Amino acid sequence: MFWLHKLLLSLFKYPTRLLVKTKSIPADIHQELGINRDKPIIYLLHTHSATDLIALQKATEQSGLPDPLQPVFLDGKPFHAHLCLEEPQGLISRKIQSIKIAQHFVDILKMQRDNPELDVQIVPASIFWGRAPEKSKPGWADLLADRASPSWLRKLFIVLFLGRDNFVYFSRAVSSQRMAQEKGTDEIIAHKLTRVARTHFHRRIQSMTGPQSIDRQQLNYAILGASAVKEAIAEEQQSKKISAEQAKQQAEKYLKEIAADYREGTIRLGDRLLTRVWNKIYNGIEVHNAARIRELAQNGHEIIYVPCHRSHMDYLLLTYVIYHEGLATPHIAAGINLNFWPVGGIFRRAGAFFLRRSFAGNKLYTAVFREYLEFLFNRGVPVKYYPEGGRSRTGRLLTPKTGMLAMTLQALLKGVKRPVSLVPVYLGYENVMELGSYLSELKGSNKQKESFGQVFTAIKKLKNYGHGFLSFGEPIQLNNYLDKRVPDWRQDAQSDPERKPSWLTPTVNHLANQVMCRINQAAALNGMALCSMTLLAADNHAMAEKDLIDSLELLLTMLRKAPYSAQSNIPELSGSQLLAQTLALKKFTIQEDTFGKVISLDSYRAITQTYYRNNILHLFALPGLIAAAILSEHSTTAARLEAYIKAIYPMLKRELFMHMSQDEALVYSRQLLSQMVSIGLVVEQDGNYMQPVRTSAAYVTLNILNQTLQQTLQRYAIVLTLLEKEQSIARASLEKQSRDLAEHLSAVNGIHAPEFYDKGVFASFVNALKDNGLVKASEEGGLQHTAQSAALKELVLSLVSSGIVQTLHQLHHLET
Repeated sequence: MFWLHKLLLSLFKYPTRLLVKTKSIPADIHQELGINRDKPIIYLLHTHSATDLIALQKATEQSGLPDPLQPVFLDGKPFHAHLCLEEPQGLISRKIQSIKIAQHFVDILKMQRDNPELDVQIVPASIFWGRAPEKSKPGWADLLADRASPSWLRKLFIVLFLGRDNFVYFSRAVSSQRMAQEKGTDEIIAHKLTRVARTHFHRRIQSMTGPQSIDRQQLNYAILGASAVKEAIAEEQQSKKISAEQAKQQAEKYLKEIAADYREGTIRLGDRLLTRVWNKIYNGIEVHNAARIRELAQNGHEIIYVPCHRSHMDYLLLTYVIYHEGLATPHIAAGINLNFWPVGGIFRRAGAFFLRRSFAGNKLYTAVFREYLEFLFNRGVPVKYYPEGGRSRTGRLLTPKTGMLAMTLQALLKGVKRPVSLVPVYLGYENVMELGSYLSELKGSNKQKESFGQVFTAIKKLKNYGHGFLSFGEPIQLNNYLDKRVPDWRQDAQSDPERKPSWLTPTVNHLANQVMCRINQAAALNGMALCSMTLLAADNHAMAEKDLIDSLELLLTMLRKAPYSAQSNIPELSGSQLLAQTLALKKFTIQEDTFGKVISLDSYRAITQTYYRNNILHLFALPGLIAAAILSEHSTTAARLEAYIKAIYPMLKRELFMHMSQDEALVYSRQLLSQMVSIGLVVEQDGNYMQPVRTSAAYVTLNILNQTLQQTLQRYAIVLTLLEKEQSIARASLEKQSRDLAEHLSAVNGIHAPEFYDKGVFASFVNALKDNGLVKASEEGGLQHTAQSAALKELVLSLVSSGIVQTLHQLHHLET
C-alpha cells in the first residue's frame, strides 16, 4: 500500500511543486515548537489531499523535518507519517466523509502502552491556499476560497490561482508518551483526541483568516440599526431641523467615510509588492515575540494592536509582518488625512478605516464611529490603532491620546463576547525616510499635507534603509486588567452600559501609560541607535574607530548582563560587527590618517541622529544616572546612589515611559551597578564606587552614559530653577519660559537637539512634579515652589555640567 500511495502522489508531485510556493509558519519551528527530530513524527492534516501533502512535503524540506510521504517506523513496523481527519468533498454530492482516524490513534496509544519508552510526536499541520475569510453570501469567487475539504475540481482551481500563496502552519506537537501518562491509553482518549483535533483546525482557520466577512448592506443594517445610532439620528434631526431621511443619509455618509472595504486580493497583491520593496530597501526585518500573539489568536482573543508610530512605513510593515506570522490581518485606524486619491481607496481595501482628528460636538459621527468599532470587536476582527495619535518627530514616545482606548473600554462594558487583549508593538528602524521633514517641523515649519505626489517622491527615493525591527510586547488582557483595577466593573456594565462610569477616565489614563511602558519594555536595540547615541555623547561627536568599538562592546555587554527587561532585545553581534553593519548605511563621516580611522557626525547628522538615540534612551537612563552620580562625586556609596535614584527616577519614569516601579528600579540599579563593576565601567573599593582611570576605554564609556542623560537633567534643572526664582507661576508660563531658556542654552552651549526645547518634554516633567507632590497648587491656580522641589533642584544641579550650572545661577540672581 505504501508504494501504491507513493506512486499516485508522484503523478501530482512535480507539476504541483512548480505551481506552489510554500511559506512555513512559524519561521523557526524547532525553537518555537520544540519539535524533536530524533523522535518519530506523524503529521496530522485536516483533509486527505495530494496537493496538501505535496505542500507539506515542501514545508518540511525547508524546515529540516522528516518527509511526510515516507513511512515512519514504530516498534519496527511501518506507519503512515501523515494522518487526515476528512476526505475531500464529493464532486456532485459535496458530501464530506470522515476518516476513521480514531482507530489510528487507538493503534498509536496501544503501541505506547506496550512500549512506555516510545514517544510519538503528533504534529498538526494546517494547509492554507490564500487567506480569504468566509463570506456571509456565497459567490463565484468562492470557487477559489480555501474552504475545508474542497473537491478535487475546486482544489485544481485553487492550486492554479493560489498556489503562490500557500502557507503551512505547524502547531505544537502532542506527545503520545505524555498523553498516555496524563490521560491514559484507552479508546475513549483516542476519540477525544479526534474531537480536540477538529476544534484545533477550526480555531486555526479563524486565527489565520479572521471572521466571516459581510457585505456593505449588512454592515449598514448592523450599524444604522443600533439603538445608540438611532438615538443620535433622532437628535440630529431635531437639532438641525431636517427630515428623518436626511439625518439617516448623513449617518450613512459618515459610515461610508469611516468603514473599511477589506479585500483579501488587495492584501495578496500588497504582499507581493511589499516583499519586493522590503528586499530592495531593507537588509532584513527582525521580528520578536510573535509566538505569544499566535497563542492569543488560537485561544479566540479579540486582538487590538497598539504600536508606537515612527513612520508611514509602520502601516505597511506591521500588517505585512502580521500576515507572514500566520495571523489575520487587522483593520487599521488611519487618520482622515490619508484618505486621498488614489491611496485612500487602496488603504481602505487593505483594511484601513478612517477617523477624523476630532469628534468634538458631532454626536452623530461619534455614535456611528463607536458603533462601527464595537461591531469589529464583537465579530472578532483584529484591529490596529496608534495610541500616540501621530508620528513621533523626536524619536521618543509621545504622550498617548486616550480616545480610542476609552472607546475600547466602553465597548467592553457594552458586552464584547470574547476576551480582549491589547498587544503593544515596538517598531524601530535604522533609517526613517521622513527624518528631514521631522527636523523641519521641529524647527517650526508647517506639517506638509499628504498627497499622491509626496508618496510618489518617497517611493522614488527608496534606498538602503538597513534593518527594520518589530517586537510584540507583553499583551494586556483587558478583562483581567479591569478585574484588578476596577473589581466591580461588571456590575456597572450590567446596570447601564451606555453611561460613562466615574472610574473610566482615570482607568483609561493608567491603561494608556501601561501601553506605552510595555512598548518601550519590548525595545529592540540596533546598531544605528547605539552608534548614534555613542557619537552624540562624544567630544565633537567624533571617536577613533577602536575607541568606538570598545565602547559599543562595553555597552552591549552591560545590557546583556543586566537586561532592561525580559522583553527587550539586544543584538548578538560584537561591537565591531555592529559598527561595520551601521557604517554601510553611510550616515557617518569616516576619515583616515596615519593613526587610523575616525568616525564622526557632521553638524547636520549631529541633529538628525538624535532621533535614533531617543528610540533607546530609556534603556540607558538608569545606567546614565549612575554614571552621572559617580563622575560628579568621584567617589560615592551605594546609599548615595540610591538617594539619587529615589529622587530622580520618578521623573525619568514619567518622561521615558519606563515600566519599573521605584522599588523595581532600585533592584535593577543594584544589578546594573554590580555588572558595571564586573566589566570595569565602575571601580569598587572598600564599599565606595569610583570612576575608572581616565585613560581607559571604560572611563570613555562611563562618560558616554553620563552625557547621554545630561540633556534630560539639564531640562529638569531649568524648570526647577525657574520655579524657585518665581516661587509661584502659572503652568503655561513656566513651560514657555523653560522652553525659551532651553533654546538660549542650546545656542550658547552648542546643544544640537531640537527636542531639547520641545514643549512635550517640559509638559511631561511638570506633570511628573505634580504627580509626585513636588509642587503645590497656588491660590491663583498656578504652581508653587516647595522645599521638596528645592531639594530636587540641588540634587539635579550637582549632576549637570558646570557651564549649565553657571548660566542658571546667573539667571537665579537676576532681578525680576
